Amino acid sequence: MINVIKSEERHHQDMGWLDARWHFSFSDYYDANNMSWGPLRVFNDDVIRGGGGFGAHPHRDMEIITYVIDGALEHSDSMGHKEALRAGEVQVMSAGKGVVHAEYNHAKDKDLRLTQLWILPRNKGTKPRWEQKGWDPALRHNQLLAVVSDGSTPGTLAIDQDASIYVSTLDAGKEVVHETKPGRKAYAFVIDGDLEINGTALSAGDQGRIADESRLTIRGGSSKAELLLLDLPA
Repeated sequence: MINVIKSEERHHQDMGWLDARWHFSFSDYYDANNMSWGPLRVFNDDVIRGGGGFGAHPHRDMEIITYVIDGALEHSDSMGHKEALRAGEVQVMSAGKGVVHAEYNHAKDKDLRLTQLWILPRNKGTKPRWEQKGWDPALRHNQLLAVVSDGSTPGTLAIDQDASIYVSTLDAGKEVVHETKPGRKAYAFVIDGDLEINGTALSAGDQGRIADESRLTIRGGSSKAELLLLDLPA
């Protein structure tokens, strides 16, 4: 089963400094029937205007994964980290027993686009943790590149959940295959372009909530496609 949520069906708010598209209930958007997909609690597709950002605010007991699509995000936190996260890079912040951080568009005159995902952890009250990493773009060209896992996949950033996140850039007509264990879910988001998953078409901004599909054949469509794919416990 692949349930496609079209781009225009996402919750949209334009606050001037922030142009936000939220896949699940978040902030002042609430829908009791749209709270999560497995442990995936938040999936936000945000454009932060030049000079805009989120001031210092707290989190706890959440695995927060940020992937920058275009631009650079300036991150600082109560653990003493202050870094810029650039396009193609991934950041993981395990909030644990509590952390405060701030996020700003690193540029004053350029928009920043990012996706931020919140995944519920297996354990509460752990020690907060932060890391970020970039990869050679060639590693995701016409293949699935694992960037986040529970720590069992070499070269990935680790979170406290039995979940994996992949990125891929697919040329038109090219295929990749992902196989998952029985009883798990998947979640696909098309950042740009168009593609098919098991014959189901998705375009830029579309999401696919996937269950009872142990093998996913992902085929690039009429143009180059950018994809985020999650493998999740049910």
